[in-house]
Amino acid sequence: MLMQVDPENPLKKDIKIAAGILEDGGIIAYPTDTIYGIGCSINSKDSIEKIYQIKKMPKYKQLSFICKDIKQAAEYAQIQNSAYKIMKRLTPGPFTFILSSTKAVPKIMINKRREVGIRIADNPICNALLTELGHPIINTSATVDKDEYLSDPFDIFEKFGNNLDLVIDGGVIFSDPSTVIDLTGNLPILKRLGKGDASSILD
Repeated sequence: MLMQVDPENPLKKDIKIAAGILEDGGIIAYPTDTIYGIGCSINSKDSIEKIYQIKKMPKYKQLSFICKDIKQAAEYAQIQNSAYKIMKRLTPGPFTFILSSTKAVPKIMINKRREVGIRIADNPICNALLTELGHPIINTSATVDKDEYLSDPFDIFEKFGNNLDLVIDGGVIFSDPSTVIDLTGNLPILKRLGKGDASSILD
C-alpha cells in the first residue's frame, strides 16, 4: 500500500494507520530528515529478520534505529555525560550515533562489541510515528545497492512493494545519508561523513 501523507503536518488518522501496521509486526518505508528508511517496530524480531532478507544484508551488518528523543534513546544505549552533551547539541538532526547497548536492545541487533546505532531524526512524519508508537523504529536505508538511494516513494514501492506492508509518500527526498559518529570512547570519532555537519564537536 502506498499512502500519501502531508510531509509538514501529517494527519493523525494517517499516522495511526502506519503505527498500527508497525504494532502488528508490519514493515514500512518512511521519510526521515536524510533519506527514506525501511523499518519495523524494534519489538518485532520476525520483522527484523525479514528486513535483513529484503535488503539481502548479512547479519554482521548492523541495523540502526530511530528514537523519539534522547530520553528514549537512553533506554537502549549507555549515554555518558560527554555523549549526552554532544547528542543534545546535534539532535534532532541527520546524525547516527554509535553507542554501547543496554539489555533492552534485541540480541539480533547487537554486534560482538555490543554497540548500536541510534538516530533522532528531524522529520514531522517520522516523529509523529514514534510518538504514536511509543518505542523505536528499526532503520535501514531504502537503497537499490550500497550507494544508490531511492529518493522517490513511487520507486521504493516498485522496488520493495511486494515485501512491504506500507510505503509512506512524504514527497521526494534528495539528500545524503546521515553522518555517523562513534560516541563509545572518551572522544567522538567520525565514522562516515554525510548530511550532518559535525565540525563543532570534532575540532
